[in-house]
Amino acid sequence: MRVVIQKVSKASVTVKNEVISSIKKGLVVLLGIEDADTDEDIDWLVKKITQLRIFNDENGVMNLSVKDVGGEVIVVSQFTLHANTQKGNRPSYIRASKPDFAVPMYEKFIRKIETAMGKKVGTGKFGAMMDVELVNDGPVTIIIDSKQKGF
Repeated sequence: MRVVIQKVSKASVTVKNEVISSIKKGLVVLLGIEDADTDEDIDWLVKKITQLRIFNDENGVMNLSVKDVGGEVIVVSQFTLHANTQKGNRPSYIRASKPDFAVPMYEKFIRKIETAMGKKVGTGKFGAMMDVELVNDGPVTIIIDSKQKGF
């Protein structure tokens, strides 16, 4: 699994001109799933994301997690995170999982991050054309790949 995490002051997801998720202070998590992903990848990423100390404490130091600040989370499925751009100019998405595997993993990821956060999280709509609007706070953008745990 690969995620792009953006710390935001506000964010929303719109599908067909309807806002389906919106948050204030928190994280937008773009989630890419591949066939090699497991429940272990989900558990590791959920723990990492919810405990990542990227919010400022009272001294202006990034020392607090999204949970510490009472923040919110939106999770959006994004198969393009597994784009291979080595050959030519048209990316290949061969590593991205097909919906029959990706949808259950996406739903499991959402349930586990909700459990870790102790509240509902916003989502995108799997497979839909979405407008993701956000104000990146900082800016802080972090990329994590569960296959690179040791790095």
